[in-house]
Amino acid sequence: MPPPDELRVPSRATTLLLAVLGGLVTDAAFPQRGWWPAAMVGLALLVLALRRDSARWGFLVALTWGLSFFLVHIWWANEAVGVVPWAALSVAQSIAVGLFAVTWIWIRRLAPVARRPWLSGLAFGLAWTTWEILRSAGPFGGFPWGKLAFSQTDGPLLRLAAVGGTTLVSTLVAVLGFVLASAWWSARRRHPARTTAAVLALVAVPVVSLAVPLDVRAEAGTARVGIVQGNVSEPGLGAFDNAREVIGNHADGTIGLAADHAGELDVVLWPENAADYDPRTDAEAREAIDGAATAIGAPIMLGTQSYTFGDDGRADARYNDVVLWQPGIGATEVYAKQHPAPFAEYIPLRDIARRFSAAVDLVSVDMAPGTEVGIVPVPIDGRDVPFGVAICFEVAYDAIVRESVAQGAEVIVVPTNNASFGETAESEQQLAMTVFRAVEHGRAAVQVSTVGVSGVVTPNGVVTQRTGLFTADALTATLGLRTSLTLATRMGTTPDVVVVAATGLLLLAGLVVPARRRRRSGSGSSGPGSTPRKAKVRA
Repeated sequence: MPPPDELRVPSRATTLLLAVLGGLVTDAAFPQRGWWPAAMVGLALLVLALRRDSARWGFLVALTWGLSFFLVHIWWANEAVGVVPWAALSVAQSIAVGLFAVTWIWIRRLAPVARRPWLSGLAFGLAWTTWEILRSAGPFGGFPWGKLAFSQTDGPLLRLAAVGGTTLVSTLVAVLGFVLASAWWSARRRHPARTTAAVLALVAVPVVSLAVPLDVRAEAGTARVGIVQGNVSEPGLGAFDNAREVIGNHADGTIGLAADHAGELDVVLWPENAADYDPRTDAEAREAIDGAATAIGAPIMLGTQSYTFGDDGRADARYNDVVLWQPGIGATEVYAKQHPAPFAEYIPLRDIARRFSAAVDLVSVDMAPGTEVGIVPVPIDGRDVPFGVAICFEVAYDAIVRESVAQGAEVIVVPTNNASFGETAESEQQLAMTVFRAVEHGRAAVQVSTVGVSGVVTPNGVVTQRTGLFTADALTATLGLRTSLTLATRMGTTPDVVVVAATGLLLLAGLVVPARRRRRSGSGSSGPGSTPRKAKVRA
């Protein structure tokens, strides 16, 4: 019998094809399709594509995987700001995937990793999540979009968010992708025991995840909220050229809600940018908002902007604010967005960025970061109930939501403006993150958007109500207020530190072990993550 053909190093064309398919399949795990097992399939294809023991070639293969994933996954960036920023952001994120491959290839040269499939799979998952953590931190504050964890909001692994947050869930998705590749590999090599073990692991992990308990009981009473999605007259960057119209749409939606619910609600939630004319300084905006709050008989939590001015009278900074507006009183609480979006709300390296797109000058005044944790107290039943607030993209950042809950937030609110992204998947991707945060921290959550998708989420991740895109709509919901902390909330950054440290130690060992020991180790015989026997070890 001839030796199995899978022992040969795959051709370069084959590995690139596997990489392209892997990235596209992985995107199918996210909204709008939401086929959560596709994330494991996409990662398995990447594992099989990375069989050559060349860090340079592995970087190119993984870069290809990243481009096929991110160019599709963040297509909304092209819709909002054009081809050049979309392509640049996709390339930057794909470079992180390429660096993951270099890390993984160096780690798997260790004899213990190469010889033990379980250790090989764990190291793969740790390396993957390390680079998710790193690209979420920088440059320019990082970009967590596309974390594997956010692909699992329709699957059983979502329950593990309450145990270890995005770090645990992303790592498990990557490990299961490796296990799937191992199952295919073992079947091709006619190893029924190893194949069976891999298949059992693929089934067992999601099934065991279903046993994680998720408490949805109200622990500190309830909050009755209204949610107003006012809509805009047209999508795109010009959607807020007529800011008066946007304020009017949300005021009208609130007054319409008052026809059936006046005096019944504790607070009405408006989205980010619902009032681009600041009602604290603009009389017309103040009149419209106060009239709506008086009609509904409840405070309104709304998104607006404020400015600071220099000695010359010109605006030198602006803030993306959420304020609590009490009827007849005005703004009583404010939260300023802590993490403005680079190249959208502020422009780093403006002179350089202008060479690639004149659109940077549409941001004439850079947005400055707020310095306070995202909590807005709302008076309910004789006490101030802390509402955790994450404005728009802030929901993607682990620390911002976690800090608000750790400091007392009993419910999570995500006010957002999705008008610039058209009919793309951006708003649904953001709602998936809101779902993940609800489970991660054991809190009811509301996403309220100018144009949709808005939604209400229970602490176990069930979306009980949602709106469509580019429609005016209003919802009401009773949210259970909760004070207990999940394990994920209590652990904070500990899982990140453990994962990054473990990956760093493995990488260091992979770099310092003498090459002759690697060659003598016979690596390559245990699975798809191993160096092929006849492959030349090279940097």
